Amino acid sequence: MTIVQNGAGKPGLKIAGTGAYLPETRVLSSEIDARLGWPQGTVENRFGLTARYVAKGQETSSFMAEQASRQALKAAGIVPQELDLILGACGVMEQVIPSTATLVQQRLGLGKSGIPAYDVNATCLSFIQALDLAAMKIQLGVARSVLIFSADIASVGLDWREPDVAAIFGDGAAAVVLTADGNGLIASRFETYSEGGEACVLAGGGTRISAAVDRDAAAEASYFKMNGQAAFRITARYLPRFLKRLFMQADMHIADIDCIIPHQASGPSLTHGLARIGLNPDHVIQTFSRFGNQIATSIPMALHTAITEERVKRDDVILLAGTSAGISIGGAILRY
Repeated sequence: MTIVQNGAGKPGLKIAGTGAYLPETRVLSSEIDARLGWPQGTVENRFGLTARYVAKGQETSSFMAEQASRQALKAAGIVPQELDLILGACGVMEQVIPSTATLVQQRLGLGKSGIPAYDVNATCLSFIQALDLAAMKIQLGVARSVLIFSADIASVGLDWREPDVAAIFGDGAAAVVLTADGNGLIASRFETYSEGGEACVLAGGGTRISAAVDRDAAAEASYFKMNGQAAFRITARYLPRFLKRLFMQADMHIADIDCIIPHQASGPSLTHGLARIGLNPDHVIQTFSRFGNQIATSIPMALHTAITEERVKRDDVILLAGTSAGISIGGAILRY
């Protein structure tokens, strides 16, 4: 592969191909209304959600990630054996050990390849963090072809006793292949404000709450808990300043951005967030209404959607941005 040097005299990343997988089962908002005993049209009117997808049976995280990854590899014109690195960027892993990236490496027929495969986790911002890591690997010259995938099955952790939370999440996977023949990241930034750490919590799956010690507590801890108002309040406090710092870092202004790809937290949060920051809705990719909040998958899914629907073209400047449990805020500016 020929490596094109960026302005700094170092190789830079290029988005060479993207892919996505949506589960076979599509659930309409009217079905969610019926399940919750709400009047028809409530979910769509309240959350801006028309449908979402739910994984079932063999549609595990690694299965969905494999499907999306093969599509991305094909779009990039790369065979799996040419990869130098595989990064899992899921909000919630398929299992604790080994990593989801390891499972996907095996599914891609690379179990004896030795290609590094591991997970990067920053909940909903996992893809941006993995992208940042891949950019550094490429710039250092230690990787030339990197696969990043996000695959999330939110449906298994939803607590229907909290319908305002359970109603908005969806399942799916998306993948991106990066190569070392582009212009690289223009800027990236990540900030964490742990004062909001209790706003979004999935307490199970770690060492603090174990089924071996307390089976009932472990079962309860497997449900995702979210205080949406607290998360929104903290995000709104810090997001404008964060974006100002990111654009200063890039030596750019919002007017320089051709396409904005945000985390698809919810319909109202997107609408209110755009209005608060003054972003042009015409430049923003919004997939929440079709897929719901897909956790870490939402950003690469929106990126894939923007590319396949020709909402972005080569040489466009793209802003990826969002928030995650923590509370963290992250963003990346790159040239497509």
